[in-house]
Amino acid sequence: MPGRVVVIGGGVCGLATAHRLVREGLPVTLLEASDQLGGLGTFFSSRGEWVERFYHCVMPTDAALLALLDEVGLKDGIGWRPTTMGMVVDGVHRSFNSALDLLRFTPLGLADRIRFGVVSLLLRRLGEGRDLDRIRTEDWLRGLYGDRIWSLLLAPLFGAKFGSSFGDVPALYVWQRLGRESNESVRGYPAGGYKSVIDALGASIEAGGGEIRTAAPVRLLETTPDSVTVTLDGGETIEARHAVSTVPLPALREIAGAGLAPGLPDVRLPYQGVVNVLFFLRKPLSGHYWAPVLRSGTDFDGLIEMTPLTGSRRYGDRHLVYAMRYTGRESELYREDDAVIARRWTEQLLSIRRGLTAGDVDEVRVFKAPFVEPVYPLGYLAQRPSVEVPGTPLLLATTAHVYPDVTSWNSSVRLANSVTDLLLREARRSPTQENTAWSAESVR
Repeated sequence: MPGRVVVIGGGVCGLATAHRLVREGLPVTLLEASDQLGGLGTFFSSRGEWVERFYHCVMPTDAALLALLDEVGLKDGIGWRPTTMGMVVDGVHRSFNSALDLLRFTPLGLADRIRFGVVSLLLRRLGEGRDLDRIRTEDWLRGLYGDRIWSLLLAPLFGAKFGSSFGDVPALYVWQRLGRESNESVRGYPAGGYKSVIDALGASIEAGGGEIRTAAPVRLLETTPDSVTVTLDGGETIEARHAVSTVPLPALREIAGAGLAPGLPDVRLPYQGVVNVLFFLRKPLSGHYWAPVLRSGTDFDGLIEMTPLTGSRRYGDRHLVYAMRYTGRESELYREDDAVIARRWTEQLLSIRRGLTAGDVDEVRVFKAPFVEPVYPLGYLAQRPSVEVPGTPLLLATTAHVYPDVTSWNSSVRLANSVTDLLLREARRSPTQENTAWSAESVR
């Protein structure tokens, strides 16, 4: 039988990797540092129901994720609903879906509204055949939409994702995102929530003979050309033939042994983290699934209302709203006390929604994640690291590798599929044929 594989990280990429490997007959040990599987899909209990700490949805174009859900018997249980987009500008909520909504969007002048609509309809086509990986987002969008639309709308809108550096991100990322999402779109949500997905993948791994260990942080990762040694915090060691690391590259560098560290990718991407505040409200906020918040005196710059997608029953007949701000893990906001953030953001939410009072806010929760989105530099396609670590039996499957795809559960599952394809080809070679050059072509 091929040697054991250690998968480091119990987010969806690690779970998908381990799930597929055990289905192919490989012995697998999955290690998760925290006490809960799921990564950004972790959850908490509120009124007897499990709720995601960070918002998620399934898009009809998520082919890799849908295939995985089908394998664990959850695809048919996805509830699909049409969702809409709003926009909060200068403290005023507006609908932002139809041509009529755009014509009524007075923060832009009439000429700019028409230009915005025409360019937005043609944007996917306008990007075809261009080397958008080497064009700054600001240069591309400002050139198409004009200075005023860029400054008043697009810079704060897209800057919510990458902060002040967004203008320098390759335009290819924006172009790819347009292929996955639109203002008015059908979205899906698993019948049992995302906990049901995590539980089903965990059950599949264990049913196939795989081992899952939570609360098992890795202290040291060492490799030879033929093996991997993982040392846990308590000093326990695990030997394996191969390993797949799904943890962010900065975190991997912290646990890499002296012999492994020099072989890790040189790419040093900055990462955006996120501050996420969950509001359980006694009345709906606006009915829009997604609403950017621009120039409205709030720390948060986006709102996600889950109730239009999930209904209110799963939250105890309450309405769940996520308010978020992407920010570096070293920022003052990220380091601020959760209770202080909760109080201030509650006041800010009330200030931008007429008719919403403090009595309508039933529960507030604050969650943070340090590594959510890499800030990609221009020309990243040429810089994007291989999933292989030369001279070792270690493979990488991280957000640094999914570009130009949008960071999502779907792109994570697709990356997991690519990495497991490579590992399976190597694992099935005879011992005399195995080498650490990963004889299959490099996965990019």
